[in-house]
Amino acid sequence: MGLVGTPPPTRTELARVGDRLSFVYLERCSIHRDANAVTATTDRGTAHIPAATLGCLLLGPGTKITNAAMTLLGDCGASVVWCGENGVRFYAHGSSLARSSRLLEAQAHLVSNNRARLDVARKMYAYRFPGEDVSGLTMQQLRGREGARVRKVYREHSERTGVIWGKRNYAPGAFDQSDAINQALTAANAALYGVVHSVVVALGCTPGLGFVHTGHDRSFVFDVADLYKAEITIPAAFDAVAAGSENLASDVRRHVRDAVVKNRLLERCARDITNLLAPDLATEWEQIDELSLWAGPGKGEVGAGLNYEDQYS
Repeated sequence: MGLVGTPPPTRTELARVGDRLSFVYLERCSIHRDANAVTATTDRGTAHIPAATLGCLLLGPGTKITNAAMTLLGDCGASVVWCGENGVRFYAHGSSLARSSRLLEAQAHLVSNNRARLDVARKMYAYRFPGEDVSGLTMQQLRGREGARVRKVYREHSERTGVIWGKRNYAPGAFDQSDAINQALTAANAALYGVVHSVVVALGCTPGLGFVHTGHDRSFVFDVADLYKAEITIPAAFDAVAAGSENLASDVRRHVRDAVVKNRLLERCARDITNLLAPDLATEWEQIDELSLWAGPGKGEVGAGLNYEDQYS
């Protein structure tokens, strides 16, 4: 027996990933489905959130969510992140918004060839050093330059806000043992990872095939997120601490949300991933709905759904 009620939006009715809300954070509420919206209910009332335009839903402590709401979010390609008291962790995502596997195939091809992988990694670093030629640098040299750049960014925001900065100190499972600025950076980066993860899976890529990071199920997420930390999470963390926030994790997420909107991060992230992996893809590649059969090494593809008995010998 099928579900009774409003059918979910079709893929053509869903908002493109670059046009979606970046993320919505909810805590201490009950989440249900009402037609094609998810609802968040507390003792103060009920809020409706259109699922088809949502990029990432962050579920904080005290949230309860129904099967119907999760089904809708999955059908709409929205990512769902469960947030603990000690930071944010990505646990689930919906279906890809892309009909085509072309970007995924490009990612797998590039990461499987050392020369091509190095080229993509250099392009990622080139985003951090606009106007500079990094095409001849080794990975060791690139890591060294990136380390110096990040230290400079921390120092500049420390001077700008008056927040004392020592060093980045993050230990998984020990969130409360670090100082305020490191807690803020952890919470800010975790929110950014959730947003970037939602874009990665919406485009049909796999989070685990990274070019700079490797060996983790979110390696590519960390690769892409690193492109934006200097603009998004580092300023947000220093601003939240400088403001003397009493609810640091919540306030830094608001700063991240504002920066994501200001910088049109979802649109930019989708464009950057496509340019890194397959810059020649057409603008509407995501909606190409073509199923083919592999014809064999060097023979390309042939149409699916056909009987090839006459060719068999």
